[in-house]
Amino acid sequence: MNRDHRHLLLTFLLGWLCFCLLSCEGPKQTKKVEPYSGPIEEINDVRLLYSEAAVMKVKLTTARQLRYANDNRKYPRPVNIIFYDQNGQEETKLQSDSGKYDKAKDLYTVMGHVVVTKLLNQQKMLTDQLNWSPVTKKIYTDLPVTILSPETGERLQGIGLDAPQDFSRYSIRKTTGIFNISSTP
Repeated sequence: MNRDHRHLLLTFLLGWLCFCLLSCEGPKQTKKVEPYSGPIEEINDVRLLYSEAAVMKVKLTTARQLRYANDNRKYPRPVNIIFYDQNGQEETKLQSDSGKYDKAKDLYTVMGHVVVTKLLNQQKMLTDQLNWSPVTKKIYTDLPVTILSPETGERLQGIGLDAPQDFSRYSIRKTTGIFNISSTP
């Protein structure tokens, strides 16, 4: 073998060896990618209106809404809700620090410093969390509540509350508080 052939053979063998070494990989590992679970939509300065038979029933306002793939919504900023009577007049106001909507349950939940005010008599209900069902038109909570009545000076407390959305009447579970009892002679 002459020198050129040996040099060519050696170059070929070295090239083949490099190719084999570089092309040899271990088994490929697939990386598990978690599906995105964050919001698919962000809306600022939200105003949601609910009406029945062309009469305003509920208005929800908040600075921000986050909507998710399952159509659930979060309201990370303060939430204000106004409930209207059958004539379209403001009847009850609700304020809270934040809120959320569960599409599967068709249920709104507001959290943090929740205050419900009955406009007719300025009666207030205070709690940390409150649920509202647009289907049943009821509000309820299983947490501690306080009801303040400026007309009578009563302060009712309890754990749990059920009421229609207009707050026209309510039922407090496990009630305590200060009651005015009129005595008759």
